[in-house]
Amino acid sequence: MNKIIKNNIRAERRAKRTRAKLFGTAERPRLSIFRSNQHIYAQLINDELGKTILSASTHEIEKKGTKVEKSMLVGELLAKKAKEAGVAAMVFDRGSYRYHGRVKGVAEALRNSGINI
Repeated sequence: MNKIIKNNIRAERRAKRTRAKLFGTAERPRLSIFRSNQHIYAQLINDELGKTILSASTHEIEKKGTKVEKSMLVGELLAKKAKEAGVAAMVFDRGSYRYHGRVKGVAEALRNSGINI
């Protein structure tokens, strides 16, 4: 089996394992993170309805900086949007990614902004 295919299968298994333990509600939606090579995307999902409540990404940020700095700005932007929408707590879904670097940056920025994760 090809090494890339093996890595993708492993990532899917890790994501399923993580997601099996998490469930987002209207009061406490699931914060799902997607990380590409250049950008990071975060969205709040109500799993009861299967709807995305709100989202934020590095596409909305115009500042220059490292990827980790931009991810922290995404976390601050998401916290601002969440407070406007009346969301004070969320369930953190890191998917198949380790809690490290950009993923950690989003989570720490949300916590520093007063959101309960």
